[in-house]
Amino acid sequence: MKVHDEDRLATDMRALITRPPDAAAELAAALAARGIGALVEPLIEIRLQDGPPPDLAGVQAVLCTSANGVRALAHRTAERHCPVLAVGDATAARARAEGFVSVDSAGGDLADLVRLAGARLRPQGGRLVHVRGSVVAGDLAAGLGAAGFAVASLVLYEARPVAAMSPAAVAALGGGTVDFALFFSPRTAAVFARLVAEAGIAPAMRSLAALSISRAADAALADLPFRARHHAGAPNQEALLALVDRLLAEMRTGPRI
Repeated sequence: MKVHDEDRLATDMRALITRPPDAAAELAAALAARGIGALVEPLIEIRLQDGPPPDLAGVQAVLCTSANGVRALAHRTAERHCPVLAVGDATAARARAEGFVSVDSAGGDLADLVRLAGARLRPQGGRLVHVRGSVVAGDLAAGLGAAGFAVASLVLYEARPVAAMSPAAVAALGGGTVDFALFFSPRTAAVFARLVAEAGIAPAMRSLAALSISRAADAALADLPFRARHHAGAPNQEALLALVDRLLAEMRTGPRI
């Protein structure tokens, strides 16, 4: 969501971004346009797996539930004409950037992707391939299987939690120099909660707010004493930034987020 110059707040606000570097850079730029600085602290390491190109012969469509899945697929194959159904707009944008020529976005979550596949594809049209990481949330294959589709899972990357937070992040969070933290998945939120406890800075969460992409991500933070917790109205970055905009607007007439 665009913020006009006259609407920006001249503040020294700072946000913690827990996304991988590629996604964090785009988000940091969006926050900078709102007058908010960023501390980038990826909590999940993405490792693309090497190997032979996957067999996509007879595949009706490839289903991608993250931009990391798109990156992993592009890393393993030069094929760009197999149709790609993406869970959301950011994943679809990544697929187009990687050169895939037929890309559709479900614009939401797994349930939206199941609905899109059901509307665009036919069970008798060929098998579907779900490109995924070593750990996934939800069961896409079950949802599509119930509609008669044959779905194969293709694990092309590994998503590993980091062993510990960086000293810079521990110092910033423990010292109260972060105003809010952004969380894009229940898994990342759970990793954050664990690492904060291990670093001994859980009490310091009283000085910041948590902004999550979904209720599930927010729930993973329930044991931490945040000053406030909020979740976006839809499971995508645009909705999370819209939440940031709303909370910034509220600051003009009330307390900070």
